Amino acid sequence: MTWLWNRIVWLLKLFPTSWKQIDEEARAERAASGRTGFDWRPLVILIVVAVSLTIQEEFGQRPDFEKLFPRDFKDPYWDLKSFAWWTGFRVGGYVLMPILVIMAMPGERLRDYFISFKGFFKHLWIYVALYLAILPAVIIASRTDAFAHTYPFYRLANRSTFDLMAWEAMYALQFMSLEFFFRGFMLRGLKPALGSQAIFVMIVPYCMIHFGKPVPETLGAIFAGIILGTIAMRTKSIWGGVVIHVGVAVTMDLLALGGLPKR
Repeated sequence: MTWLWNRIVWLLKLFPTSWKQIDEEARAERAASGRTGFDWRPLVILIVVAVSLTIQEEFGQRPDFEKLFPRDFKDPYWDLKSFAWWTGFRVGGYVLMPILVIMAMPGERLRDYFISFKGFFKHLWIYVALYLAILPAVIIASRTDAFAHTYPFYRLANRSTFDLMAWEAMYALQFMSLEFFFRGFMLRGLKPALGSQAIFVMIVPYCMIHFGKPVPETLGAIFAGIILGTIAMRTKSIWGGVVIHVGVAVTMDLLALGGLPKR
């Protein structure tokens, strides 16, 4: 119990300490770069974020797939294909578009955008602890009607092993893409100009993409964004967020499967 309490206290102290260190790193980066005037990177990053999210919202939803490919009741995998459409737009908007922008920006390197595994393995215990801390809340939420009506998104996931595995693979790919966009592209791109304040800029669009989900989950995204954002900037790795997101999402889906009608 003493060990656990010490770890909890350490985590609570981690955030203000980390924000201070992130700010110091940002000042050092600005000094080293010699940029004393207007920093154009936040302008580029935030415009790309706005354009990416708009394209996904207007063209990357399942109803948009149905407009182009009307529902075929003879196709047993039409619903899965519509989710492939949805996932494809997430990969394009969250990963491909930012990568092209990073490559086009003078002096920017893709490897600097928190894609290293080094920080992830070093702090693996933090991600395990966060997952275990979230798990009781997930189990409690799984007993609500709102949860049962929302998860899994793919309502045919319990039809076969293929359906379940294909859906979870797409779902995991979407979360990996999301983490790169919010915790890699946004945070790294904004860090030199904003320091730790980049985290609080990032949580605004991150919370908004949860609109339409159960209210506790939407509000929880604010705190999750702060936690995952701080850890990503501190460890310079997005992979802890990927593992937590995928782990929680798969757990939620598995808990919800029992509430789906048998196929």
